[in-house]
Order: sequence, then C-alpha cells, then structure tokens
Amino acid sequence: MSRIKDIRLAPSGAEKIAWVASYMPILNAIKEEFERTKPFSGMKISMSIHLEAKTAYLAKILRAGGAEVWVTGCNPLSTQDDVAAALAAEGFEVHAKHGVTEEEYRADLISTLSCIPDLIIDDGGDLISLLHGECRELGAHLIGGCEETTTGVHRLLARERAGLLDYTMIDVNDADCKHLFDNRYGTGQSTLDGIMNSTNLIIAGKTVVVAGYGWCGKGLAMRAKGMGAVVIVTEIDPIKAIEAVMDGFRVMPMDEAAKHGDIFVTLTGCKDVLVERHFAVMKDGVLLSNSGHFDVEINKPELEAMAVESFERKPNIRGYRMPDGRILNLLAEGRLVNLAAGNGHPAEIMDMSFGIQAKSLAYLAAHGKSMERRVYAVPLEIDREVANIKLGAMDISIDRLTEEQEDYLARVE
Repeated sequence: MSRIKDIRLAPSGAEKIAWVASYMPILNAIKEEFERTKPFSGMKISMSIHLEAKTAYLAKILRAGGAEVWVTGCNPLSTQDDVAAALAAEGFEVHAKHGVTEEEYRADLISTLSCIPDLIIDDGGDLISLLHGECRELGAHLIGGCEETTTGVHRLLARERAGLLDYTMIDVNDADCKHLFDNRYGTGQSTLDGIMNSTNLIIAGKTVVVAGYGWCGKGLAMRAKGMGAVVIVTEIDPIKAIEAVMDGFRVMPMDEAAKHGDIFVTLTGCKDVLVERHFAVMKDGVLLSNSGHFDVEINKPELEAMAVESFERKPNIRGYRMPDGRILNLLAEGRLVNLAAGNGHPAEIMDMSFGIQAKSLAYLAAHGKSMERRVYAVPLEIDREVANIKLGAMDISIDRLTEEQEDYLARVE
C-alpha cells in the first residue's frame, strides 16, 4: 500500500505530468514502441529517483512496457507530494513524502524494494547499497539495474574494484545523451533557477564560486558567466583546472576563493568541500548551496557549531549568525538546490536522460541474465537512437556517409 502525503493532491500532480509529457518526444516515441513490444511483461521495477513530474512520466512509460512499477524518491526534499499522489491515484505503488526524516526515507527505500524487483533504477546508489546489505534477500530476482548520477556511479565502481558488486548495472550517467546535456545544460540552468527562486537576488555582478569542474560544474560556470557573474572555479584535477582557465574562468584553491565569493555552489560528489576554515573568512550575506547528490559537501555540523544563532530567513534559506555578526545563508539544507528549492532539470533535458534509462532497462530485460556482474557502459546504439529521435523532434537532419565514404574510412593501407 502506497505511503504518500495526501491522495487529494493528485489532480495538481496529474497536471504537472501532463505538462512535461508535452515536451518529452523521446519518451513519447519509446512509449509507442513499448506498448507494442512489452519488454517488461511480467516484471517488477523499483525506482529511486527524484520524484517529480518527469520521473513520474518515466514510470508511466515503464508501465506501458508491461512492468509493475514501485516508486520512491532519492532525496528527502526533492519529492513533490502532488506528483506522488498522482502516481498513487493511477495505481502505482508509491512510498515517498516531502521532508521525511532519514529513518522514514530509508523505510521508503526498503518498501520500494519489497516487491522483490527484477530491475531497478537507482539515483545515488541507495537501492544498490541496501541490496548489498540488510535487504540482500530482496535482490533474489534482480537481473540488474541502471544508475542515474555521478555519485552513484562512483559508489558502483568502488564496489566493482573491491569485488563486492553482486549485480549487473548500467552506467547511464556517462552516456553521451545523458551527461553532455543533463549534467551540463540541465544542472547549469536548474541550479541557478533554484538559487534565484529562493533568494530573489541578482546573479549579475556577483562572484560565483563553482567547486568542481566536471560536466555539472562546466554547465553552471557557463550559465553564471552568461548571466553576468564573475566566476571562480576550484578543482583538484590539474587537467580540469587548465580547461577552466582556458574557458575564461579564474582558478584558485577554495581557501583563497572563500574570501571572494558571494555565491558558492559545490558540485564535486565528495565531502567537506566547504568547512570551518572557509566559513571563518566568508563575506557577510554569502549564499551557500550544493548541487552534488548528498548533503555532505557543505559541512553543516561545523557551520552549526560556529554559529551563535541559526534561524529561517525565508523558505529554503537558513541563516547562521557568526560571533562577529556575519550571516552565512545555507540554501535547501545543503541538499540539491535545483530540486530541493526548484523543479529540477527542464523537461526537454530529462527526456534525453530518461530515454537512455528506458532503453537501457529494456536492454537489461532482454540480455541481463547472460551479462557479468559488473558496471557496463550504455550500448552505443542506444545513445545514437535517442539522439536521432531528439534530432527528429527538433526537425533537424544531418548528413550520412555514402557507401564510398564508409569504404574509405574502413580501408587498411
């Protein structure tokens, strides 16, 4: 039985789902295919992804393919209660509410696995962690699954290197039609959306410190620069640091950047990116935010210990008053600011990511039982198929190699 906030919220959630469906041509094309082929007939799928309208539409696509779908969120603050209610009203098993405690969040994850799934979609690695620990028996029928985000892939690869990965998993995050667009253009826009919607402050003229110059950091730095900000990048990778310099950004250690920033955004997938010594030198009124998966990039316990007072300044903003009177503003409790304080990535971007998810799950349904227990890249043909559907939806055509050109490129001299 579903555990949601209030089923009476369903009409609002249904409107949101219908809206995004109008802008997701890839999933619409896949839905038509799945309705014919039923790749998941007789299967159960457990999903743990940020539970908002685009995710809900993905769940409906998987159901169209014949699956029984169980859904939860992957972050206590990113679930939209009306969307969860809309799915529950359509007969999905949904275990998610906005603002749950860590204990309730864990219970929802376990409830979502209690169907003993054949396939999973994970975002951050929480489901796979449970299936290797206290919920091992719930993986009895598991063929495999897909991982959506950078942090989850890191966790999977660590398990694989240690010889502790018991299931076949596909790394959706590193598919070209995912990270080149979702991580870069999606994160870049939605992070700034979350910050601006929460603060009602201008970006132009401010110094924005971007911690991490992976694809998410690149997208954010590009968008902040385009909105008139001075952008500082911090990095641990010398190659990415050079890339940031050549892209026109200042690069320095966080110990130095902490003195200059007006807005800080962490996007590293690591912990303790902003800590006590950084808080000690920050300007009065700075905005602290995170777009990494877990709320450990900004060290909240150290921030709280330094403060003589903390108080809510407005929704999704908590002020921490330092002994010298400075106020440091933490957005969305240090959780994913684009989802906890915004609506997440645009529908057109998630259409590509979720197109990769849907097709990769179908690939696992067909081939997973014969695959090794390791992390696989998304097959190139799936990336190309999703890209071609997207181009068609954009009414864009591209060149094709002639037979003679193919022979020329394949020749051995």
